[in-house]
Amino acid sequence: MPSSVIILGAKGRFGRAAQKAFLDAGWDVTAFGRNWTSPAQKGAKQISGDAFDADVLTAACTGMDVIVHALNPPYPAWSKAMPVLTANVITAASQCGATVMIPGNVYNFGEAMPAVLSESTAHAPTTRKGRLREQMEKAFAASNVQTIVLRAGDFIDAEQSGNWFDGNIANKVSKGSIMYPGPTDQPHAWAYLPDAANAMVGLAEIRSSLPKFDTFGFEGYTLTGNQLIEAVEEAAARPLKRSGMPWFMIPFLGLFSPTIKEIYEMRYLWNLPHSVDATKLRAALPSMKTTSLEDCLKEVLVL
Repeated sequence: MPSSVIILGAKGRFGRAAQKAFLDAGWDVTAFGRNWTSPAQKGAKQISGDAFDADVLTAACTGMDVIVHALNPPYPAWSKAMPVLTANVITAASQCGATVMIPGNVYNFGEAMPAVLSESTAHAPTTRKGRLREQMEKAFAASNVQTIVLRAGDFIDAEQSGNWFDGNIANKVSKGSIMYPGPTDQPHAWAYLPDAANAMVGLAEIRSSLPKFDTFGFEGYTLTGNQLIEAVEEAAARPLKRSGMPWFMIPFLGLFSPTIKEIYEMRYLWNLPHSVDATKLRAALPSMKTTSLEDCLKEVLVL
């Protein structure tokens, strides 16, 4: 009998990728989302529900071996939403005995973070969103729920999803231009989303050998802005006109858009060199395969 997993936030970026990765690995997959208007991925069951209702969420998770917590409310709603969602997921997992798996980010390390981020790097969040992520992880660590966090940098998605890469950096490659939001000589952590989702499946399959709370770094690609632009130019087989992000306008625009204001808070991630160390993950999953940057860009670029 295959293991069972429920993907919370199944309509989001990581949720979609997790559905495919677990299905491809032969798991029994349930996709949980609010107000489904289209079918889940072929082979996955589909449940509509409100994760803010603890009873509804617990009922949906009953009988599951693994819960992928990919619920990601809009930035402006984090303060109110994240504590409630954290408490509800912990309640559901406690009652059904499931392992919770969380796609983590680098917000926890803050503006004093070193150039290489590992599981032993101290967490010192300096932004509101970083502190909220840290509070969430601490709540899971203090609970009786086995929790595994897979931490990665910015995602490069296999689908057009409006993230930094396809929504801002490479969205005009077909027109001959590319935008980079920070200094082009600073290394930045990237992760190809399907690879990260596959790594999560690998960790789920060895969960019985892991401690109650564990974290793993997913390296992906560490690239300066110049390296990323050059790789995109090679994939596009043409030179591209380069431009930067007009950050000076963002505070003004943030007066009218809470989301833009939240994005401005994270500007430091483009100015600070950082990479994610995957030594621990590679030791845990020695047969893990990842996609080359060349193949990744061939897959995701709209030319």
